[in-house]
Amino acid sequence: MSNINSHSWFATCPKGLEALLAVELSSLGTDDTRETVAGVYFTGPRALAYRACLWSRLANRILWPLANLDAKDGDTFYQAMKEIKWGEFFDPSKTIAIDFSGENRNIRNTQFGAQRSKDAIVDWFTDAGQSRPSVDRSNPDVRLNVRLVRDRAHLSVDLSGGSLHQRGYRLQSGVAPLKENLAAAVLLRADWPGIAARGGALIDPMCGSATLLLEGAMMSADIAPGLGRKAFGFEHLLTHDAPQWAAIVSDARSRAERGRAAQLPEFRGYDWDPAVIRRAQENIARVGLEKVVRVSCKPLSELTKPSHRPLPIGLLVCNPPYGERIGEKEQLVGLYRQLGEAMFGEFSGWYAAVLTSDLELGRAIGLRSHKRYALYNGAMPASLLLFDLSVNELRDMGRNQRKAEERVPLLSEGAMMFANRVIKNRKRLSSWVKREQVDCYRVYDADMPEYAVAVDIYGDHVHVAEYQAPKNVSVEAAERRLDDIRAALPGALGVAAEKVVYKQRSRQRGSEQYMKQDSQGELLMVTEGQAKLLVNLNDYLDTGLFLDHRPLRLRIAQEAAGKDFLNLFCYTGSATVHAALGGAQSTTSIDLSKTYLAWLGKNLAANKLEGGRNTVIREDCQSWLTRSRGHYDLILLDPPSFSNSKAMLESFDVQRDHAQLVRLAMGILRDEGALYFSNNRRGFVFDLALKDEFLCEDITVQTLPPDYQRKRKMHCCWLISHK
Repeated sequence: MSNINSHSWFATCPKGLEALLAVELSSLGTDDTRETVAGVYFTGPRALAYRACLWSRLANRILWPLANLDAKDGDTFYQAMKEIKWGEFFDPSKTIAIDFSGENRNIRNTQFGAQRSKDAIVDWFTDAGQSRPSVDRSNPDVRLNVRLVRDRAHLSVDLSGGSLHQRGYRLQSGVAPLKENLAAAVLLRADWPGIAARGGALIDPMCGSATLLLEGAMMSADIAPGLGRKAFGFEHLLTHDAPQWAAIVSDARSRAERGRAAQLPEFRGYDWDPAVIRRAQENIARVGLEKVVRVSCKPLSELTKPSHRPLPIGLLVCNPPYGERIGEKEQLVGLYRQLGEAMFGEFSGWYAAVLTSDLELGRAIGLRSHKRYALYNGAMPASLLLFDLSVNELRDMGRNQRKAEERVPLLSEGAMMFANRVIKNRKRLSSWVKREQVDCYRVYDADMPEYAVAVDIYGDHVHVAEYQAPKNVSVEAAERRLDDIRAALPGALGVAAEKVVYKQRSRQRGSEQYMKQDSQGELLMVTEGQAKLLVNLNDYLDTGLFLDHRPLRLRIAQEAAGKDFLNLFCYTGSATVHAALGGAQSTTSIDLSKTYLAWLGKNLAANKLEGGRNTVIREDCQSWLTRSRGHYDLILLDPPSFSNSKAMLESFDVQRDHAQLVRLAMGILRDEGALYFSNNRRGFVFDLALKDEFLCEDITVQTLPPDYQRKRKMHCCWLISHK
């Protein structure tokens, strides 16, 4: 058996952290380190390896090198792996996984190398008359590391198990999260321990899930970073010394308890997003630092130095967004400039550390950094910029930067996140929009709950409908978020600000949906399939075209040739126009609203469809159906969820009244005809009794377009025909 009591070990780390890691390992007790790319070799007893797993803030993994094997081809490598006495390291009840990297002339892919490794281990146990170990790639008991370099395979046991950057306090993270060991490296490079020793505070103005704050607080409170992990890989090895490990853990817990009780520095974090702040608070609670690390909801534009007590020295640290997508970088220039202005105006005498993957954005801060370190956030190169704010000046922007800010207003963090989501959504839909030649579509629908609006594109115009804010959101907060949207949308969508229309939307009842919001009377023509349709973006809550029903209208256009089409609750008649253009023998459109029937007339005229084949009737649809004697091949029945119009004898509720309405409509549907029944009532339940009388097929999924796939409950739709 290999000697684990005094051995060589290898600590892996992100590139750029090797020197820091060597210093850290020396502080843990080794006096022999050798740096290499993305790692450090060190020597010492087993207890040192245990302490490295528990206490290293910078390492990814602690490996125990076992052997260098001949691996000129797969068979040779298999035989060399099989000669190792695996029963000395673990028993076959343990699950295993092999991390294999590297290739040579005969071992040409890592999957093959991992497979041959596994075969050799399993065959060793079966040849010894024991059971076969199972493979568990996601959460194994024993993880082995094989690194192939030319014709030699370097075999190690992973003592850590999962990566050591996973401390156990962060269960969820946002987009492009900052790894915990990189956060620790940022703080060490910025000399946070030294600043804290001089009574300094730590503030993160864009704290996200509080990773930088927690790493800084754990340093100050002497909390071992691995103390919250559930298990380590070495605990499953037969070589494990449980009493020795228990003593090391006990000592770490005692130190953490004393650290939490000590007088600690001030830790403050801010973020614009309440959901992110809640996640940060959960992370803080898992470490037991609720009384030490405080986070709250605040945009960067409101950043000030806390004034409850003097804070003459401290470290302002953050990892701002980088702007990886098209259009984002230009938007971020203002955010970085805003950060620089806050650093200069509020934190004189402090130090600052900013991690960014884009040096141009770093220069947009407008302050001179006295040090720059090259780091890696995963595979992404990044730069850590350090600033001394006691001897700095906010310089004027360069020509290119001024031009960028002239094009893009200063955006808050929330506005930036909103803009990025809109840009992402539009890019996702772009191929479909181009392929189907879609002129009007939804690009955003309250994707981020704090920005509860629907954003629809109508040609070269944009319609923004603001949903009614929940009761727990103040009027001031709702207005502030709408200001963010106003600032972000023109740049995100590349449209002039005057072509964006804003309206507040809330749940409507009865005739409220028909009430005017304005009186501009301006109609904009858009296209949908073969149809030219008129929309009004200003005067009503709705525009005259329900975009979620686009597939159903196009379906009607394909099926209408030579048929008599009936459009009940026809609204502005967009489905009627599609049916007529599709070759319908006749169309009949019925609605109670004089306003919308006049609108239908304009839609027909715009498509040169005036004439006797297109009948328009102003009447209550229920009343008309009770006395109609006509017959139709194709019927669209799309009633409102509720109506209490004064022109009706009784109110209408689609849940209560839909069965009767469907039966009346089916009474005038020809034997081979089709009825499309649709509504937008949330929680609507189709009357199962109708299935006993007719053929009823739920086609909701088929009638939801790509821009509404995230809102599967936008409407429900049924195809009904005679048995």
